[in-house]
Amino acid sequence: MAKVYEYLDDYTVGEKIISPARTITEADIINFAGFTGDWHPLHTNVEYAAKTPFKGRITHGMLTLSIGMALPFRLGPYSSYLPKSFIAFYGMDEVRFTAPNRIGDTIRCEVEVVEITEKGKDKGILTTRNLIKNQKDEILVSFVLKLFCGKKPQ
Repeated sequence: MAKVYEYLDDYTVGEKIISPARTITEADIINFAGFTGDWHPLHTNVEYAAKTPFKGRITHGMLTLSIGMALPFRLGPYSSYLPKSFIAFYGMDEVRFTAPNRIGDTIRCEVEVVEITEKGKDKGILTTRNLIKNQKDEILVSFVLKLFCGKKPQ
């Protein structure tokens, strides 16, 4: 049975979690462009994108980050960043977009706990290194995520 994460104390530095995967669709790109107003032709114009170094349309970097970083939530209580004691999103560092994500790519998020910092006797910061990868195991996005969480009640 998978480990359940309820409190900051339930995490161990070095442990890894892999999310379920999800395929990126044409609808994802169009919906994201409409929602954000980012209609850059690299994402939305086949002819334009064919003439770029990518040789075709790619997803918005922020779309890949948004979908990819949410995939671990699909694990519910077995998620690396959905503890019962979650208080707030604390921050994100070292975001890098290292390879293009294309329509039809299937992405997942690999999460590693890299630091646990206590902030008083009842809460702390959970820090994870995250890699969003495609079906070819290429790293598309990497980032460090920080979550403010509660500790087990005394």
